[in-house]
Amino acid sequence: MELLERVQRRATKMIGGMEHLSYEERLRELVLISLEKRRLWGDLIAAFQYLKGAYEKDGDKVFSRACCYRKRGYGFKLKEGWFRLDIRKNFFMMRVVRHWNRLPREVTDAPSLETFQARLDGALSNLI
Repeated sequence: MELLERVQRRATKMIGGMEHLSYEERLRELVLISLEKRRLWGDLIAAFQYLKGAYEKDGDKVFSRACCYRKRGYGFKLKEGWFRLDIRKNFFMMRVVRHWNRLPREVTDAPSLETFQARLDGALSNLI
């Protein structure tokens, strides 16, 4: 768990009447999302922008698409690399690929960023 997540966990516990609730219940009561989910949300939006060409010069170098398109329900999947060092699991590409491949097709095939964000909000509630 990240340091900021621990701070948010402690801060929500300090609010009167919420100390007996679980962290998830406190977030729900305060209409907040966890910092982990917020980070994933931002990462997936950045990945969508890379894949749709918002960053023209680097988009093809950041992600590679999986060669097999025979998977049901997905417009395309991203290739997940294999690394020997555990530290590389925290890189942007490694954090995003597994979650991107689990998104429904209607989310990944969104025509615009606004549509993607709206569909991603619904999908993330079931993803984590």
